[in-house]
Amino acid sequence: MIHHWTLQQMRLFEAVARHRSFTRAAEELHLTQPAVSIQIKRLGESIGMPLIQQVGKKLFLTRAGEEVYATCSEVADRLKLLASTIDDMKGRVAGPLRVGAVSSAKFFLPHSLGRFLREYPEVKPLLKVTNREQVIERLIANEDDLVIMGQVPRDLSLNVHPFMENRLMPIAHPDHPLAHEHRIPLEQFAAESFLMREPGSGTRLTTERLLAVRGIKPNIYMELGSSEAIKQAVMAGLGVSVQSMSSMSLELEVGRIAMLDVEGFPLRSMWHAVHLQGKHLSLTAATFLNFLVTERAEG
Repeated sequence: MIHHWTLQQMRLFEAVARHRSFTRAAEELHLTQPAVSIQIKRLGESIGMPLIQQVGKKLFLTRAGEEVYATCSEVADRLKLLASTIDDMKGRVAGPLRVGAVSSAKFFLPHSLGRFLREYPEVKPLLKVTNREQVIERLIANEDDLVIMGQVPRDLSLNVHPFMENRLMPIAHPDHPLAHEHRIPLEQFAAESFLMREPGSGTRLTTERLLAVRGIKPNIYMELGSSEAIKQAVMAGLGVSVQSMSSMSLELEVGRIAMLDVEGFPLRSMWHAVHLQGKHLSLTAATFLNFLVTERAEG
């Protein structure tokens, strides 16, 4: 029975089981959904037991499916480790580099990757940019070589490498009444129509922490799910917000957004490259980590 399984079927089943979705697995692996479904069906037939149950629109693993998923995950991890070990033995900085990042990092991380790739052209980067909640899920599941984030979760055993300052600044439309004032009280700023990132965002956590120390509750006018959405709302004159300086260079340069002089700002924190404690970094991942830390230290 086992000799009829293929590595491709195991790879596909691992993705479907992890995502609990044929569609998301197909997107990840650049295949069509019917092609994935057919291979999973054949794997179940080869095993002789159903692996997946569909209840409504949700997928659930059967007991057999859970066992197969655990084995497929182990095989996938061992193959990834084997590939990186062989590259390490050859002394080559090459092959896949899996990096997860919170959405605010998309404004600087591709530039860092570009400079790294010019130095190591055999590396194949796989960059996943998503919200903080999903980044933490990926971190726990060990899906990436490194994760780039601002606010590091305190309840996980992690190796944390700070590499760049992350300054958060209050912002508004250039024509906003506060744009030309100085030493604006924090209470006055928070009372404006406040454009806030979604719950769980690192920027939101840091901002709420500052306000909570003063016992201030912001006048939240809108909750938006990305830095880009916040910037567009500010440029439309819908309210004030707090944003990372790394995401606003162009808008500040052309005068579409104004920084405000609010007490307590800027909020200074760091960007971090993070991975689980005990994780073996491939030569490629370790080289990229050193590149991030060294480049920012020298810059």
